[in-house]
Amino acid sequence: MGKKTLLASWKERGIAKDKRLLKAFLSVPRELFVKDIPTEEVYEDRPKPIGEGQTISQPTTVMIMTEALEVKAGQKILEVGAGSGWQAALLGKMAGRKGKVYSIEMIHSLAEFAKNNLVKARAGNVSVVEGDGSKGLSNEAPFDRILVTAACPKIPRDLITQLKDPGILVAPVGGINGSQKMVKLRKNKGKITKETLGDFSFVPLRGEFGFGRQ
Repeated sequence: MGKKTLLASWKERGIAKDKRLLKAFLSVPRELFVKDIPTEEVYEDRPKPIGEGQTISQPTTVMIMTEALEVKAGQKILEVGAGSGWQAALLGKMAGRKGKVYSIEMIHSLAEFAKNNLVKARAGNVSVVEGDGSKGLSNEAPFDRILVTAACPKIPRDLITQLKDPGILVAPVGGINGSQKMVKLRKNKGKITKETLGDFSFVPLRGEFGFGRQ
């Protein structure tokens, strides 16, 4: 499976209609963000291991989450769970030169992996921060958009606090056994509204407001 096959599938299913997102997908090589994966398998529509028990999400899931964020050029974005850095690179493309993406990763080796991959991809407006993403990044808050790429028992209060008004947060919420509900949270004029985007399966969020460190 290649990029063209994925694009055709998304068009048929009505996924990833945002032209800026599709342009980002075409311009950011996924092959830079995996390791020990045969070239012909890089664009298979399923998650791939990246070490430390973590995965790079399947392309369709990444498209659904990223499109739900409604990213605009010039925005400041927080990603919780850098993984290999691929989704952060896509967000960086969409935020543009005047935008900024901060991606938090708790696992040291993955944080370094993501940093190196983002350099290769020339994602100059993306910074990887090593730390507890469940607490957000208060020194850089508030954020126009927040994306959580791991399953949360519930959306951490600190992340909601660090979201701008108006702002959008997307996160998978539920237990670590089975699937989670993808939740799109909007903050607008002091009010919080939520909608569910479907069932997904993610590795658990670690940290104080996740499922612990182990």
